Amino acid sequence: MEFSEVVRRRRMVRHYTNQPLEPEVVERVLASALRAPSAGFSQGWAFLALTEPADRARFWPFVPKRVEDTPTMRDAPLVVVPLAHKQTYLERYAEPDKGWEDRAEARWPAPYWFVDTGMASLMMLLTAVDEGLDACFFGIMPEHLDPFRAEFGIPAQYAPLGGITVGHRSADVPPQSPRVEQRRRGVDDVVHRGHWRPA
Repeated sequence: MEFSEVVRRRRMVRHYTNQPLEPEVVERVLASALRAPSAGFSQGWAFLALTEPADRARFWPFVPKRVEDTPTMRDAPLVVVPLAHKQTYLERYAEPDKGWEDRAEARWPAPYWFVDTGMASLMMLLTAVDEGLDACFFGIMPEHLDPFRAEFGIPAQYAPLGGITVGHRSADVPPQSPRVEQRRRGVDDVVHRGHWRPA
């Protein structure tokens, strides 16, 4: 598939069949995350991949609103939870070629551990489309994070960004609301060329 077509077709799909994924497809989706850029090539990320039905069943109680709104998300054969690790970045930038020996978080104008893990997540979303699949990124509410970590043994220093489902789109996916296109901002609305242009 041409890259422009991958970008055009990417959308958040929440309705899946329970058709399984080939193991090699799962591996390609996961491996694509490692091709994302990261500040200082820190690679301060990790990914919890849930492919076994029992493991996925353990996950869904931590996103009850998502299950309530779209129960067919539970049919997705792959769930990935991207995890950001801030300390990797603080340690990497204390190395001699960077020199921030104080490891101060205040030096970071943006939390790149979240930025980079978000880009890795997008790589998986795009790879899913390239594989002829669909995917969705969704949040895990703060009140569920600690119980989620406890259930899956996630160390406290790893911050879950949310969940990603990957699978085959259900035939009865509701059509996209016309409001999406009505609300889509155009290039001229968001790109300021040469100088900030007041609205």
